[in-house]
Parts: sequence; structure tokens; C-alpha cells
Amino acid sequence: MVTATARDNIEAQVEDARAKGATILCGGERVVGPGGTGHPGFFYRPTVITDITPEMRVATEEVFGPVALLFRVESADDALRLANGTEFGLGSSVWSTEPDEQLRFVNDLEAGLVFVNSMVASMPALPFGGIKSSGHGRELSAHGIREFCNIKAVSIS
Repeated sequence: MVTATARDNIEAQVEDARAKGATILCGGERVVGPGGTGHPGFFYRPTVITDITPEMRVATEEVFGPVALLFRVESADDALRLANGTEFGLGSSVWSTEPDEQLRFVNDLEAGLVFVNSMVASMPALPFGGIKSSGHGRELSAHGIREFCNIKAVSIS
């Protein structure tokens, strides 16, 4: 992590989930340097969490670190409800081999980025940015460069 505060916040989010009944499948602890070698830095072991409930911080806050949250859902409707039921909307990754299902998620997910059958990534050719509480505007691509322009509207009658 970039700072001790960033690492400590991730640690607090994971500990909150653990205390409220989540299952930590792997990780869930800080590391003293890469591989435990004692090198200086602020490290947190890659973590996978399941059995997440709505009252856990990880369910309602962005986790800016190596933490994956696994949710079980019964249907595409449930998946969309869960994904859209947050105040955040930066990026989403959808995995499906069904074209109709892929299109449904592309159209119905409330996110600035939707990647189908791949991880969310920043690519220079694609606009990058979120909606809701995950930001305003875009960076990268032609859309992003316009964020740095001051457009003047003039009307002379």
C-alpha cells in the first residue's frame, strides 16, 4: 500500500468483516515486507472473503487493496441488484458465455466501466471514470482529453 494509513484501513475493513461472521478464505493479515522478508513498506496479504452480509464495511465501502469479495447469488437479477445496490460505480467485470446475458449486464450495470470476460483495466483508448460516488468525468481517450479543455460558448445577437 502507498501508506501505513491505507494498509491500516484495509486491515480494519477485513477485521470488521471477520468479526461480523465473514469467512476469510486466504490472506487477511498484514505482511512485514514482500514475502515477510522485513523490507520497508506497507504490505497486506492478498485476501479473499465470502459470507459477506450488508452490515459489513466491505459490503458498503470501496476496498482499495488486494481484497476480493465473493458473493453468491441465485440469478442474474440478484447479481444486478447486488452490484447496483451500492453508492459506488467505477468498474465492473462480468463473466458469461451467453450473448443475451452479456448484453443485459452491459446495459443494466450502473458503472462507468463494464468489462465482459476480462478484468477491469485502464486502457488509453477507452474512457476511464465512474458514476455515483465513484467520481465525475473521464480520463483517457478523446472523452478524457476534453476534461482538460475550457469550452467557451459565445452568442452574439
